[in-house]
Amino acid sequence: MDRRLTSDERKNLIASHKKERDKRVCDRIKAVLLYDKGYNYSKIAEILLLDDETIRRHINDYFSEHKLAPANGGSQSYLNESETILLNFYLELKTYLHVRDICAYVQETFKKTYTVSGMTKWLKENEFHYKKPHGVPAKADKQKQEAFVLQYGVLKNTLKPGEIIFFGDSVHPQHQTQLACGWIKSGVRKSEKMTACQKRVNLIGAINLNTHHVEYRQVDWVNFENMKAFVTQLCEANPQATAIHLILDNAGYHKSKEFKAFIETTKVKIHYLPPYSPNLNPIERLWKVMRENVTYNKYYPKLSDFTENILGFFKNISEYKSIIQNRINDNFQRLTFA
Repeated sequence: MDRRLTSDERKNLIASHKKERDKRVCDRIKAVLLYDKGYNYSKIAEILLLDDETIRRHINDYFSEHKLAPANGGSQSYLNESETILLNFYLELKTYLHVRDICAYVQETFKKTYTVSGMTKWLKENEFHYKKPHGVPAKADKQKQEAFVLQYGVLKNTLKPGEIIFFGDSVHPQHQTQLACGWIKSGVRKSEKMTACQKRVNLIGAINLNTHHVEYRQVDWVNFENMKAFVTQLCEANPQATAIHLILDNAGYHKSKEFKAFIETTKVKIHYLPPYSPNLNPIERLWKVMRENVTYNKYYPKLSDFTENILGFFKNISEYKSIIQNRINDNFQRLTFA
C-alpha cells in the first residue's frame, strides 16, 4: 500500500492525537503515522502491543476510507440520520438506568451493534446526561397554571401606589441530615453522620420579590391562629403599604372561613395559586437556599442546634442577599406535562 500522507495530513493527525480521549482512536492514529514513516505491520504491532492483523486493518481503514473511529460507535455515530432522530425521540420518552439496555434496544430495533462505551459516547454527543428526572405533581393543571401567570402579570402591572406583593408559604425542615450531591474526590467514599430524629421546625414565611424582604415566624403548628398572628406581623412590618397582596397555596388553613373573615379586617388581599403548583411560588426557592446553607450534608446532634441554625439563616439573611436576588424572582418554572 502506498504511503501518501501529506504534511498537512500528518499535522492534523498529530493534533487529533493530542486532543483524542479514546485510546482506540489514538492507536489507529499512531499506526497510520508509523506506517507512513516506513515501519512494517509487525514492527508497529510490537510498538503498540497489538497484533499484525489489527494493524493492517487500522491502516487499510484510514487509507481507503480515512476512517479512524471504531465501528461500534466510537467517534462517529453508527446510526444513520433517521435512526438517530428516532432514537433521540424514544430516549426523551423513556428513561433507561443502564446503557447496556439502550444497546440492546438499538440492536433489536435497528440491528446495529454498540458497545457500552460506544453508546455512552453517542449519548453524550446527542446531549444526554445521566441525572435524575424532575418530579412534577401529577394533578397539576396546565391551563390553570397559565391562567395564574397571566393574572399575576396583570396584578403586578396594575398595582396602585403603596400596594405590594408577597408570596407566602410554610416550611417544616426535619431534624435529619439531608444528603446532597457535592464534589468529592474520585475513589473516596465520603461519609456523613446521620440523625434519626423525626422532630421538625415549623415556620411561616413570605417574600417580597421587589425588595426581597423576607418576613418569617416560628410556630408550634401551622393553623388558623398562627396564620392570623403571621398576617398581623406582616402588616406591622409594612406600615407604609396601603394594601398587601399575599399569594398562598390552597392549604385548608389558608381557605378556612375563620381566616377569610379575619383577612377582611386587614389591608391584606389573598390570591390563591392553582392546586398542585409549588413551581409557581418563588418562596420555594428560598426554602431551597435555606436547606443548601443549613441542612444539606450537615449534622446537628441536638434539635436545639438544628433550630438555632435554621433561625440563624433568617436572622442573618442579608448575608445571602446576592444569592436570593439572583435566584428568587417571578420567572416561573413551567411544568412539562405528558
